[in-house]
Amino acid sequence: MADDVAQKALEAIEVAKNTGKLKKGTNEATKALERGTAKLVVFAKDVQPAEIVLHLPILAKEKGIPCVQVNSKEELGAAAGIGVATGAVAVIAEGDAKKVIAELKAQLG
Repeated sequence: MADDVAQKALEAIEVAKNTGKLKKGTNEATKALERGTAKLVVFAKDVQPAEIVLHLPILAKEKGIPCVQVNSKEELGAAAGIGVATGAVAVIAEGDAKKVIAELKAQLG
């Protein structure tokens, strides 16, 4: 199930990058969460040190925003279309990814 959710999250980012709006990087994702503008937050498992992204799932839970962990920063950077690895990405305008994000939210409960 975890891989399915991760794949769906990456798919949502790819769709949102073309039709919506993303914030890339841990700081930008954190700000989007704090402001309540994030619709989905995705962060990488291989961020070093891990403390850099550990606050994201906690903050997302407080705000009721779906938060998904994916395997690698490279994968996440590629999905966001930036060509470099990134620790976190927040979708702030879903665009055509609205349905995928709604499905993720339902899966995550």
